[in-house]
Amino acid sequence: MTNIDEQAYLDLMKKILHEGIDSPDRTGIGTLSLFGGQLEFNLENNTLPLLTTKKMFSKGIIEELLMFLRGETDTTVLSKQGIKIWEGNTSREFLDNHGLSHLPTGSLGKGYSFQWRNFCGEDGKPGIDQIAKIINQIKTDPYSRRIILTALNPLQEKEMSLYPCHCVYMFYIRNNELSCHMLQRSADLFLGVGFNIASAALLTHVIAKMTGLSAKKLIISFGDVHIYNNHIEQCKDQIKRIPFKFPTVEIPEIDMNFNVTHKDFKIIGYESHPAIKGDMAI
Repeated sequence: MTNIDEQAYLDLMKKILHEGIDSPDRTGIGTLSLFGGQLEFNLENNTLPLLTTKKMFSKGIIEELLMFLRGETDTTVLSKQGIKIWEGNTSREFLDNHGLSHLPTGSLGKGYSFQWRNFCGEDGKPGIDQIAKIINQIKTDPYSRRIILTALNPLQEKEMSLYPCHCVYMFYIRNNELSCHMLQRSADLFLGVGFNIASAALLTHVIAKMTGLSAKKLIISFGDVHIYNNHIEQCKDQIKRIPFKFPTVEIPEIDMNFNVTHKDFKIIGYESHPAIKGDMAI
């Protein structure tokens, strides 16, 4: 059976390779870029859309999500586990060059995790715990159109090590099934998006588990979706591969402290092609 969800991802990759516009970017590497696009993934029966046309780093995906859910902003907790994904964007040099010399090496500042659990918080004044809020909304007002998680905060964007790429999540409940629609303003299709797909799907599965629901589907809408110039050859290789069936995932019992690890999540039936290496644009 054809994995139509992953094939749609590959088709978007092909479209950018053929139709993408040469565009300068913040990193200086340059991209092929298009504006807009959408992918949809079936999450039923505990399906986890972990890309199969290249081997994915599931440990890194799970541990980063758990860090966000705990509201932690010290990415060295990931580095100590061999997860290096944040080292470039939280290095001493990077922070100093972005006016964040007061932050310790490895700090997200008031990015992602901070906004998820302490939105607009200031020293001595707690902000809004958005994760607790949406879980309560799902339980008490499931038909609400306001069940939204956002990492965007213009008031504190200059205090973030990195402006959020996956920035808004909206949740929808019908027939005891939970779906998520995520907006990603900036999408590194080769290196980042596969990670973001699996992470958003896991977030949906986790929230479904915590609220007694079943996960239904994930929709991701893109703003600037692009391929970096130093990833073009890797993408040409990846689109030649035939996707395998997605695996499933077993979610552990979780409370609001999120004191679990990747070892507590069971990914079942994951088959993939070999990894394809690529350098992250910093």
